[in-house]
Amino acid sequence: MKDLFYAIQDFFVDVAFAPLDMLRFLELENWFLANGVNWLFMIIGAVAMVYWMIQLKGFNDNNEEDKSISSHSYL
Repeated sequence: MKDLFYAIQDFFVDVAFAPLDMLRFLELENWFLANGVNWLFMIIGAVAMVYWMIQLKGFNDNNEEDKSISSHSYL
C-alpha cells in the first residue's frame, strides 16, 4: 500500500507539476513570460466584461431591463 502512495507522489512531482517547474525557472529570466497564464486570464476577463457591458447596454436601449424597485415578488 505504501508503494501506491509513493507512485502517486512520483507522478505528481515528476510529471503533473513539470510545467509549473518550467514556469518557476523561467521567472528568473523573463517575468512577463512566466506570468503568461495570468495575462491570458486577465485578457479573457477583460473581453468577457466588455461583452457583458455591451449586452447590458443593448437590453437597456431596447427597454427590456426590469427596473422595478421591489427585489422579491412578495414585497
